[in-house]
Amino acid sequence: MEASQSKNILDYLEKLRQKIDRKIEEYLPRKVSKEWVEEVFGKGNYSLKAIQETILDPIWDFLERGGKRWRPALFLLILEALGRDPQKFLDFATIPEILHEGTLVIDDLEDQGELRRGKPCLHKIFGVDIALNAGNFLYFLPIYIFKKNKKKLEKEVYLKALEIYFEEMKNLHLGQGTDIFWHKGKQNKISEKEYFQMCTFKTGCMTRLAAKLAAIFAKKKEDAVEKIGNFAQNIGIAFQIQDDILDVELTRKEREKFGKSFGNDIKEGKRSLMVIYALEKASKQDRERLIRILNKKEKTKKEIWEAISILKKCGSIEYAKEKAREIVRESWERIDKIFPKGKPKERLKELIKFLIERRL
Repeated sequence: MEASQSKNILDYLEKLRQKIDRKIEEYLPRKVSKEWVEEVFGKGNYSLKAIQETILDPIWDFLERGGKRWRPALFLLILEALGRDPQKFLDFATIPEILHEGTLVIDDLEDQGELRRGKPCLHKIFGVDIALNAGNFLYFLPIYIFKKNKKKLEKEVYLKALEIYFEEMKNLHLGQGTDIFWHKGKQNKISEKEYFQMCTFKTGCMTRLAAKLAAIFAKKKEDAVEKIGNFAQNIGIAFQIQDDILDVELTRKEREKFGKSFGNDIKEGKRSLMVIYALEKASKQDRERLIRILNKKEKTKKEIWEAISILKKCGSIEYAKEKAREIVRESWERIDKIFPKGKPKERLKELIKFLIERRL
């Protein structure tokens, strides 16, 4: 039964991915045209070649690599579970995905990453300057999408949606800044509370944005909007915990199949939940060794394996798995009654279960 449910969600996500990509292409074409440029930027004398090679080519190189597009799915399923027709809001479903893709491009730059979705990171192909500019462009493209769809929304709803967008983009940068500070070794003693605060602003932003937009468009009251937003934020955090687990747990065959690198978080010195738990529970010798490895600028494969073995020895991986399940369980209990019973609610639950138990 569980395998069947997982397949149903994967099929749903694949069909939705195609829809979302086609919708994104309406706002961001693969090939530049004078008409599109003037609609987005206004009348002027533009270098179409420059726009093609510095914005459209790198962004579509990145988008065509795949990705699960689960944030648009979350947005649409919440809308449907709240009794609205999700198809009427498909344009807005692109917003959390576009922003998420931008964060990945920028994140890879800041972490000096090598591989993303089975290919070299964007800055490795197009250069740091073009990748940085393309990533930042994705942060601002939603303004154009909001503007194009302004007439679909009541003025109060439109302004509230814009406010949420800007608020979460502000929060994102605080969370990212904190994460960077930690994996540069600037603060070795990090509490679990501090970790979850960082995740709330970094990892939880795009899911919180997607859910709040859905609740606002469904015309829910402020209290319900906040509850649904907090629920989705916690789903995003649990998703990130599972992602961190897969970074150290996937087999070689699984990594090759899904285009994932191995031990990348250790290589970057990332303070994941598993690391924070290990630094609390490990012996003094293992704790000091783990900190030395994490803080090294360059790490050998042997050192990465050694760090992972310390995580395993003190039960960090199992702790993180249980924590992710606990976060989801408690978050769902707080909002369960907001969603009426029915197939949309059940599908939303299926998506959430998939996100924290997946192997890809």
